[in-house]
Amino acid sequence: MATLLERPMAKFQVVLDLLTKNRTALGYGLVSLLTAGGERIFSTVVFQCPCSATLNLLYGLVFLLVPAMVLFILAFVLRARTWRLFTGCLSGSQPGTPTRWQGCMVYMEISAAALVAPLTWVAVALLGGTFYQCGASGIGWMVRYMCRGREDSCTTLLPKMPCLQNKEPGLMEVLQELRAHSQVGGWFLIAVIVIGLLICTSVSRCRSPVSFQQLKFWKIYLQEEKKIFTKEATEQANQLAMENVKCFFGNEKSTQHKIPNPEAWQKISSVYTFNKDAQYYSLLHKYINENNGSHDTKRGKDEVVTTFSFVDAQTLDDNDNL
Repeated sequence: MATLLERPMAKFQVVLDLLTKNRTALGYGLVSLLTAGGERIFSTVVFQCPCSATLNLLYGLVFLLVPAMVLFILAFVLRARTWRLFTGCLSGSQPGTPTRWQGCMVYMEISAAALVAPLTWVAVALLGGTFYQCGASGIGWMVRYMCRGREDSCTTLLPKMPCLQNKEPGLMEVLQELRAHSQVGGWFLIAVIVIGLLICTSVSRCRSPVSFQQLKFWKIYLQEEKKIFTKEATEQANQLAMENVKCFFGNEKSTQHKIPNPEAWQKISSVYTFNKDAQYYSLLHKYINENNGSHDTKRGKDEVVTTFSFVDAQTLDDNDNL
């Protein structure tokens, strides 16, 4: 019986390891898929073009851009790195606080990563063509351009076309042309996104100050550190809570419980910066070495390196709401 269960479990473990190793790519893929599905629901169920020469453009732009803006804000807010950067930023200079330039660099990296969902929304919306058709039919110069060489009634009827049941063949051609414009723009945007991602990833890896194998070891170390830190933090919090409760109900004096001071917490909670003369795999690793006096005082300047943005993504719990 045990032998029969070992094979399926081994296969399941292989799949689980594959998902763990590629969780970032799978996460981006899932976000893109959900965004595309949401756009299709919006365009077919919620979106109703007003068919007005004065409202079509505004209505189309609202459905095209406002959801994209909301997705960008959500993606920005839900990233752990965002709150590493902003937590305590107005509390004055604290140990481990990044410089303004380093903060700006991290902010731009976070913003670039948060653009995946909104750009997916815009690209899928343009491929569908519904929002663009409605919006473009409310632009005066666009209507005149599309209706050139056609009947005089074209400029009047085109903004109303999305609502008409009996559509004239001539105006249907104009709508199809507008849809073609939208789809070309959608594919162009997708091409720009893919090429941009390829260039950014390639440049980031080419400028990496560490080797490929060391980078793999780095990620393994962070996973193990997170597991051990979470376990130890849970045990320490449990012991402190238990001691305080017992002292309260027993009317006793509590013993001194060793907890890191606020300065120590601040140093391991800031944004990670890389130094080629003193390579640390995490802020905790850096704090321990500096606290033991084993770091070089003549080391070079700390820098924000895009390759190591994954270091700041580590939190006590990926499901927390901090």
